[in-house]
Amino acid sequence: MDSIKNKIEQLAKALGKSHIPDTYTEYKEVRVEYERLANQDVRKLQLENKLKRIQEIHGRSDLNPKWTFNTLVEDSEDVIEAVSIAQSFIAAHDDPNWRKSGSHMMIFYGDYGRGKSHIAGAIAHQLIEQYEISVLYRQLSSLLEMRFFSYDYNATDNVAEQFREIQRELLEVDLLILDEVCVNETMLKKNTQSWLGNLLRQRLVNHKNCIMITNHNLAELETALGRYCFESMKEYDTYKVKFSGPSRRKEITPQAAEPMNVSGYQPNQVK
Repeated sequence: MDSIKNKIEQLAKALGKSHIPDTYTEYKEVRVEYERLANQDVRKLQLENKLKRIQEIHGRSDLNPKWTFNTLVEDSEDVIEAVSIAQSFIAAHDDPNWRKSGSHMMIFYGDYGRGKSHIAGAIAHQLIEQYEISVLYRQLSSLLEMRFFSYDYNATDNVAEQFREIQRELLEVDLLILDEVCVNETMLKKNTQSWLGNLLRQRLVNHKNCIMITNHNLAELETALGRYCFESMKEYDTYKVKFSGPSRRKEITPQAAEPMNVSGYQPNQVK
């Protein structure tokens, strides 16, 4: 019986081929190489899909792209402590049991311009990048304004439909950041207290997390939100972070220039 090699040589002659290589690659080696290339393509496709998902989450989040830990200046005790708590909150997401165990809320409160929104945004950006956590950033005042105008049934700008869509996002998003909570408000109206309290309670049931940012102290915040809404917040596992000190924002008006000393004259000099 002719060997495989002889049959190949005969076929080659019939096809007019004058040379048959003496070497060949084992099937196992070929299979390993094909599997390596296939796995490489799969990993590349998975990475491309992940980057696409992350970009989509960023696009829906409405976050300031500059709010990252890399751009944050840690030059004071309150900011350093806040960053430490923030990093612990992020690291906790490594534990699936922690993520499923309940709902968590970070309350950033204190003085204007201390970096509360920046740190909240930095937390959100990192959670998106590491865990593909869906995020929605909203100022409470803008939500309340849209909610108010959604009751205008004669409006032609679809604000009611837009608010219903936002309401759905507020309930479903993994991390909701509410900024400027009760800014310039002594107390929210009763129906607004009920709406916000119900929103927080529904998110609580679905194990959704929140970050709430306010310039009030905690006692003022309880008064401004009302008891029902504040009790809803207390149901969460809460992390309270206080910010204090002067604003880190740049001055808009320059400081008054000191009087010039002309020919040795001293201002306010008694003669």
